[in-house]
Amino acid sequence: MTKAEIVEKMAVDAGITKAAAQTALESFIEAVTKALKKKEGKVTLVGFGTFQKSRRKARKGRNPQTGEVIKIKATNVVKFKPGKKLKEAI
Repeated sequence: MTKAEIVEKMAVDAGITKAAAQTALESFIEAVTKALKKKEGKVTLVGFGTFQKSRRKARKGRNPQTGEVIKIKATNVVKFKPGKKLKEAI
């Protein structure tokens, strides 16, 4: 499902314009992004799931073309853990 399809579905379900649905979706995405940027970034949507920031340590990898060992930098990643209702629905 694309962002445009989500906006259309939101507009129909809520009985609002697509522009209003687009604004609401962008506001939601911005709020989640800001929350995850914080030190202990975590967003919990009861019944749906939890988005949580996690730190991936630096590690060694291998260049698949040459087989050469390379260093992969440490980075922040976002993990999603589905909630009970979402698991049951799927």
